[in-house]
Amino acid sequence: MAFFIALLPLAAVAAEPVQPKAPKPVISRAVPIRDITPGIEVLLSDRLELLAGKRVALLTNQTGVDRKGVRNVDLLRAHPAINLVALFSPEHGVRGVAQAGEKVASGIDSKSGLPVYSLYGETKMPTDKMMQGIDIVLVDLQDVGTRFYTYSSTLLYMLRAAETSGAEVIVLDRPNPQGGVMIEGPVLEPAFASFVGSFAMPVRHAMTFGELAQMFVGEDKLRTRLHIIPMRGWYRDLAPYFAWNLPWVPPSPNMRSPQTAAVYPGTALFEGTNISEGRGSEKPFEYIGSPFIDGAALAERLNLIGLPGVEFKPVSFTPNFSKYAGQLCHGVWVIPTNRATFQPFRTGIALVKTVHELYPGKFQFQPGDPSFFDQLAGTDMVRKSILDGKSVSDIERQSQPGLDAFMKVRARYLIYP
Repeated sequence: MAFFIALLPLAAVAAEPVQPKAPKPVISRAVPIRDITPGIEVLLSDRLELLAGKRVALLTNQTGVDRKGVRNVDLLRAHPAINLVALFSPEHGVRGVAQAGEKVASGIDSKSGLPVYSLYGETKMPTDKMMQGIDIVLVDLQDVGTRFYTYSSTLLYMLRAAETSGAEVIVLDRPNPQGGVMIEGPVLEPAFASFVGSFAMPVRHAMTFGELAQMFVGEDKLRTRLHIIPMRGWYRDLAPYFAWNLPWVPPSPNMRSPQTAAVYPGTALFEGTNISEGRGSEKPFEYIGSPFIDGAALAERLNLIGLPGVEFKPVSFTPNFSKYAGQLCHGVWVIPTNRATFQPFRTGIALVKTVHELYPGKFQFQPGDPSFFDQLAGTDMVRKSILDGKSVSDIERQSQPGLDAFMKVRARYLIYP
C-alpha cells in the first residue's frame, strides 16, 4: 500500500508548531505478534535454585517488568525463597524520571522499603560498601542497543565491581530494540572513552545485554562470576519492537517509544551540536531543529539524498526545556518507513552534514576537549570529515576496518540464533 502526504505550506511551518502526519511504518508482510519471555520470567519459572540461600541485589529501573507489566522488584519480593536486600539504579534513577545528566541520590525505595544505591550520583562505580554482604547481583535493564546509552557502561562498571567483591552477576536478558543483525558507526577509540562510551564497540552493536556482559568479561579478562538467563522467543532478525508482546516502558524520559529508539543512534549526534535534538518537544530525537533552520528546505534536501528506509517531513516545535527552551524551532521529523533497510547512524551523519552545508555560519559543534560530538561518535574522524566536506560513504569507509575487527570479537559472545 502506498501512502501520500502533502507537504505543508511554508507559511504554516514558519507561523506555528505543526505535526505532519507520518506514513505508516513498514514492518513486513503479515508479521505476527511475537511472544518473547524476558529473563526475569525465565529465572522465576526455571532457575530459582541460583538464588537459594543468597543475599540478592537488583540493578534495575522502571523497565524491569514481566509481560504483564508487573515490576521485577514486586515479583522477587513476593517469592518466599528469594532474599532481596538492595537495589542499584542507573542514570535516570530507579523510577526513570530524572533527566539526562541529572545526578540521582541514593536513598530508600518508597514502595519496597529497600535501600537504593544510585550509580549516577556521587559515584558511577559501585563502592565496596555498596557491595558488602551481597552474594548475587541481578541485572534487569532494558537497553536501547546504542553505545552512547549509559546503561551498558553501568553494566560494565558493575561487572568490574563484582570482580573485586566476589559477588556473582546474573543478567536477566531482554531484547535489543535495534535488532540483532545490523551494525553501524565507528568503533570507539580509547582517546574518546567516557561514560557515554566506555567499551570499544560501534554505535549500533546488535547485541543483547547478556551478550554484552559476556563480551565485557571476556575481552576485559575479568574474573567475575557471570551467569546469563536468556530470553525465550527472541531471534536476531525478528521484526521491530512493536511486533512483540512485551510492553514498551520508556527506559528514560525522552526514549518514549520504539520509534524513538529506532532513530536515536543517529539523531542523538545533535546533542554534540547547537541544533536541538528535540528534547522538550513532543517527539524527542525524532524532531531536530533550531530557530534558524528552514524546515521545508531541509526536508526537501534530505529526501533528495535517497537514504534507505526513511522520510523527512518539515516540522516546527517549541521545546519546553533544553536547547532553545521557549523558542520556536524549525526542522525535520525523521520518520523510519522500513526498519529492515533503515540505517539510523548513516542517516544521522547525513543530517549533520546537510545542516552544516546549509548553515555553515550558524551551525556549530559544541566546544570541548574532546568535544561531546566526538565522544558520541567515538572518534574525531566523523566531525573532521564533515568539516572537510567528505561524503557519508567516505566516512563509512574509514570506519569499516574497525567494524570488521569488532565483528570477529562479537561473534564469540552471541547467544541467540
